Amino acid sequence: MGGFFGVASKENCVMDVYFGTDYHSHLGTNTGGMVVWNGNSFTRAIHNIKNTQFRAKFEPELTKLSGNLGIGCISDTEPQPLTVRSRLGQYAISTVGIINNLYDIVNMAFANQHVHFLETNKGAIYPTELVSVIIDLENSFKDGLLKAQELIEGSCSILLLTPQGIYASRDKLGRTPLIVGEKEGSYCVSFESSTFNNLGYKFKYELGPGEIILLTPEGIEKIAPPRDKMKICAFLWIYYGYPSSTYEGMNVEVVRYKNGAAMARKDNVDIDIVAGIPDSGIGHAIGYSNESKIPYGRPFIKYTPTWARSFMPQDQQIRNLVARMKLMPIPDLITDKRLLFCDDSIVRGTQLRETVDLLYQCNAREVHIRSACPPLVFGCKYLNFSTSRSELDLVARQAIIELEGEEPESYEAYCDPANDKYNEMVNCIRKILNFSTLKYQNLPDMLDAIGIGEDKICTYCWNGKE
Repeated sequence: MGGFFGVASKENCVMDVYFGTDYHSHLGTNTGGMVVWNGNSFTRAIHNIKNTQFRAKFEPELTKLSGNLGIGCISDTEPQPLTVRSRLGQYAISTVGIINNLYDIVNMAFANQHVHFLETNKGAIYPTELVSVIIDLENSFKDGLLKAQELIEGSCSILLLTPQGIYASRDKLGRTPLIVGEKEGSYCVSFESSTFNNLGYKFKYELGPGEIILLTPEGIEKIAPPRDKMKICAFLWIYYGYPSSTYEGMNVEVVRYKNGAAMARKDNVDIDIVAGIPDSGIGHAIGYSNESKIPYGRPFIKYTPTWARSFMPQDQQIRNLVARMKLMPIPDLITDKRLLFCDDSIVRGTQLRETVDLLYQCNAREVHIRSACPPLVFGCKYLNFSTSRSELDLVARQAIIELEGEEPESYEAYCDPANDKYNEMVNCIRKILNFSTLKYQNLPDMLDAIGIGEDKICTYCWNGKE
């Protein structure tokens, strides 16, 4: 995944870019970058942050950076922002998203223009470099950004820093957010609105799908209007969005409370404690506890000082190790207790299985699991936050194949809670992962908790609908 942050200010913007970018660290752990226009040229810093925090890595850079225009990025896909000198002028660029037809666009560029790509990634082409090439082939930054929206299959939101200001282009279907904040003498643009308060910004404007603006220290210039159709990612609220952020007018933590409450209203299990799998399962669990009047507790604590988010490492064994080592049980709250845990989702299930085994080792009597979203039957092809190496990694797919003996021609029945095949799949997953009981949130209740209209939300990973 990834996130970015930009500032256009009448004063030195470096500290705001530094802290604003750092506030996106929950979205990635591979690389971080900052670039600032100092009035004459770009000054850039990029570092590997796999084994250290963004703030610690970039603090020594602060004395080297100065300027009133800057952008920063946290990325799991490539080192960025990139700096470019082209016939359109000097600029720096950062992207968030995924380009599924990357090599089709590359071949198109080779066939029609004299272009080249740097082989700095073991022969592979970085998506952000490709976006810069698309832009440079057009006659203006506006035309280039619109062309990128037209060509890219997947998703791509873009920050493009020029000496005149920051172009912000939201993905054409608005799968990820872009939000503008304002304080005296300064504007910022951010993936996460949670960056605003501590930096003194107030919400000013949220870009619509496909909308393009130019942000300057003086204000916002509309470059291209928003499109009519939106398909924002539901997982922003359910999973990877920061609790204090708000998208499309709906706060993440509030949505999680509503979602957990909806799960509780349709449940009737006898338990002693409701808990959340940290961190993103906690809000759902609080909502469940408040609605059910069953006490909320913390049978284990996440050790955060040195462990990164466990879904980030590419190696499954490392992910499992991180998931296991960062959770510290409290036996006094586990022994002989009937526990119910809310989790944001169940993807491969291996980490959750290890967590449940840990609870049983601490003599839990029962461990019930409630997923805050429906079973994940399809891998996401629009964003990088949950890109599976194969859809067969998904525990729902594994259960279906175990039941069918092979991959079925259609998965529709397994996406319908009213169908017997759905119930057979859920029970199979429960056995695979060793839960006392397992229930998934249904899609209508989840969408109702988000509350912006189901036609605006992408639900592909649950029902396979484009």
